[in-house]
Amino acid sequence: MSADTGANAGAGGRDALAVDTDVCVVGAGPAGLVLALLLLKSGVRVAVVERARAHQREFRGEIVQPGAMALLDRLGVLAGARARGCHRHSRFRLVERDRVLLDIDYGALPAPYDHLLSIPQAHLLDELLLHCEKFEGFRYLDGRRVGALLRDGERISGVTADGPGGPVSVRARCVVGADGRFSKVRRLAGIGAGREESFDLDVLWFKLDAAPRPAGAGEPERDVRVFRSGGSPVLVYDSWPDRIQVGWTLPHKGYQEVVAQGLDHVKRELAAAAPPYARLIEEQIRSPRDLTLLDVFSGRAERWAADGLVLIGDAAHTHSPIGAQGINLAIQDAVVLHPVLVDAVRSGDTGAAALGEFEQRRAPDIAAMMRIQRVQSKAMLSIGAFATKVRPRLARVFRHTPVYRKVLRAIAYGNPAVRIAEDRFTS
Repeated sequence: MSADTGANAGAGGRDALAVDTDVCVVGAGPAGLVLALLLLKSGVRVAVVERARAHQREFRGEIVQPGAMALLDRLGVLAGARARGCHRHSRFRLVERDRVLLDIDYGALPAPYDHLLSIPQAHLLDELLLHCEKFEGFRYLDGRRVGALLRDGERISGVTADGPGGPVSVRARCVVGADGRFSKVRRLAGIGAGREESFDLDVLWFKLDAAPRPAGAGEPERDVRVFRSGGSPVLVYDSWPDRIQVGWTLPHKGYQEVVAQGLDHVKRELAAAAPPYARLIEEQIRSPRDLTLLDVFSGRAERWAADGLVLIGDAAHTHSPIGAQGINLAIQDAVVLHPVLVDAVRSGDTGAAALGEFEQRRAPDIAAMMRIQRVQSKAMLSIGAFATKVRPRLARVFRHTPVYRKVLRAIAYGNPAVRIAEDRFTS
């Protein structure tokens, strides 16, 4: 890890750590840390600014699709992340009472990536950090929230940040906004979020404690399930080690109407929606603080690049949690941006035109995934005779057609042509 370059006056009169680097990545999620590791392997110096300390924040998205697994494996981090603890899921099922309306079997994909992986994000991020910290040119600046962008004329040339980690000023040839769907970097750069209300729903998210499995009981076969037993659909999957992640879909802004009738009413609605978990819901949801309301929307930023700046992941394009694509898309973004950014830094041209090549390469993949998510949303949320009687029969027939395998690969891999540009590596 590189040495400090000096100090200057920071907020409240404190001396601010001054860092000079090639690329400043804001946000230490999967997109930011995968990109950092790729750049470091290519001889590019990287500073990562992260507002949380030691992953002290709540992570909800844990599902890793086969496409992301393959890329992480190629980077040499998948085995270590898995060893920290995870669950393997074989199917994605839509269930209504005792009927399986839709069954997406990942076992139809070629091994070894013939399943979904539920892995705590902290496990994945810890492993990525472990690999990044092996490089001299890496700086990890956690506990600091970005407050302003530095500029040389119209060109963005770094960030200032402050927090429990202390004030810092980072000068860089390029800033990467990887700080999520409510990106501070994007807002400071004056780039619109391009929000759309195409999904028109919210998700009430919470976790339940499951009973630990007896020693010697073996590993059960796990599925990611969407229940439609009553009320609004509920997404459920096992989370490492003995927890259950639950997401209850509601009409957009419909939670106020439900919660106005009291917590007991909310619990009854949840129990009706996911009967297998009724007892755990009754026992473990004791306060509204046990529930988190997520505002679900999709969007694509007005532009993904400016002079000295590029956006990736949710900062560039935001998606519904339906279909569990967040981590997959974030990691693929980093892989696609990597050669563009390496070439820009090496040539000394980090202008909007050079960095905009990333959007040109990646935008078609993002548009395709948004179309798939709209279809998935309709399949999971639609009701009526067709949805509950006709569609299951059609789905069983569909599974035996070549189109099924094509659709499954699109969901599992996104763009299967995305490959790590190892020719840019120097170590």
